[in-house]
Amino acid sequence: MTIENWKLTIFTAIPISLVAVGTVLLYLWLSADTAVGLKERLPIPENAPKAALEPEAAGKIEGKLVHFDGAAADLPGAWPRFRGANFDAISPDQVGIRLARSWPEQGPKVLWSIDLGEGYAGAAVLAGRVYVLDYDQKNEADVVRCLSLADGKDIWRYSYPVKVKRQHGMSRTVPAVTPEYVVTLGPKCHVTCMDSVTGAFGWMLNLVKEFDAAVPDWYAGQCPLIDDGKAIIAAGGSALIIAVDCRTGQILWQTPNPNGWRMTHSSIIPTEFLGSRMYVYCASGGVVGISAKDGSILWEHAQWQVRTANIPSPVIVGEGLIFLSGGYNAGSMMLRLLASAPVAEGPPPQGRGLRDGDKIVPHEVFRLKPEIFGSGQQTPIFYDGYIYGIRPDKQLACLDLNGQVVWTSTSTHRFGHLGLGPYTIADSSRRSAEPERDGLIYIMDDSGVLTLAEAKPSGYLQLAQAKVLEGPEAWGPMAVASGRLIARDLNRMICLDITGR
Repeated sequence: MTIENWKLTIFTAIPISLVAVGTVLLYLWLSADTAVGLKERLPIPENAPKAALEPEAAGKIEGKLVHFDGAAADLPGAWPRFRGANFDAISPDQVGIRLARSWPEQGPKVLWSIDLGEGYAGAAVLAGRVYVLDYDQKNEADVVRCLSLADGKDIWRYSYPVKVKRQHGMSRTVPAVTPEYVVTLGPKCHVTCMDSVTGAFGWMLNLVKEFDAAVPDWYAGQCPLIDDGKAIIAAGGSALIIAVDCRTGQILWQTPNPNGWRMTHSSIIPTEFLGSRMYVYCASGGVVGISAKDGSILWEHAQWQVRTANIPSPVIVGEGLIFLSGGYNAGSMMLRLLASAPVAEGPPPQGRGLRDGDKIVPHEVFRLKPEIFGSGQQTPIFYDGYIYGIRPDKQLACLDLNGQVVWTSTSTHRFGHLGLGPYTIADSSRRSAEPERDGLIYIMDDSGVLTLAEAKPSGYLQLAQAKVLEGPEAWGPMAVASGRLIARDLNRMICLDITGR
């Protein structure tokens, strides 16, 4: 090779190499999750100066709080978390509120509507405020929004940067709210706690960085739980479940994870069994019961697994009775918890609570094939002794607690092309003097058609129907409070007046 050819080769290779290096660096920069570097805020000392309460002063997170001119409504109703106040997707009867049993052709009156980033995140409602976890696609940030229940105007927004790409929507979880705190779980597993009135930042945990959590396919769908001042979150990494002090951000206990079970889209549901409080969770490898006292594992059942995506949450249908359902050909299962004392003591006396040494054993009562009953996305509802939900054939079905189908809405009443829309039940005061409760079930199909029917074991009775959202994918869980129903599709949230005024 001549000197001239050698020089030409070198000069040609240099720019090509620089382009290759630059391309790699650009890819790494674009794909980086800016929220990975966010750190947990340390507990605030009791005597800390007021300035230390501001996240900017603490220098731990680059979040941003902005206030607007919206104001809390003077309305009494509440839906403070996923599935409402009692974790059952039922709005209890409100004194003085009569729910409509028919609508005009255009449907219930729209009180307000707002645009949202792509997703399925539903609303929580407390003290005249509406809370929703949104995603700002332009600025690439999770946004916790506090709105007025009266008119939908923003009261405040708290945002933090995180890159989220389109994966069948972005945000998809419901905040948990108390008079003091609001806790959210973002698409990439950032747990954030704020003051529920002012929006002031409290603390953040990055579950991926701090607990070796794995972001589920299609992003996190678990809705956080606040119980007795503690945020209860399924990390599914180095700890299966954690309890965090909402005031300080301190980790109070961690559940061991010897099986390496991972986070799913299912949410944690609390229950009582023989006087002891526990949390029931469907992890990747099975369903588990966790002590609310110290996070210890009370029982587990590895025979309940849903391939691809475990989405519906456990449904408590009586003390020690848990109904599980899923999609992807999982069908459903009923579990009964049984307590057994150490052999030397014999069985525990009737009526006695759990003691040290007692064991809880989950017993499988029955399984149902998916064509009899299964639920791909939404959690069924237990109401007045019966279970209601949408089956894979898109029909609404009513089951008894023996797993028998009482009725279905039949093939003439199917709900959407996928049957993945939400449903909720509200008690009407129309016949409150009668012993039988008068439940109304609201069912949203995939395209935004809302149906009103009776929730009774006597049969399917449709009362009204109207298209209230444009769609597509009107899958976000609904909320009912103060005679208002809040629903959403992929890009828009609306508030409907469902009263009979």
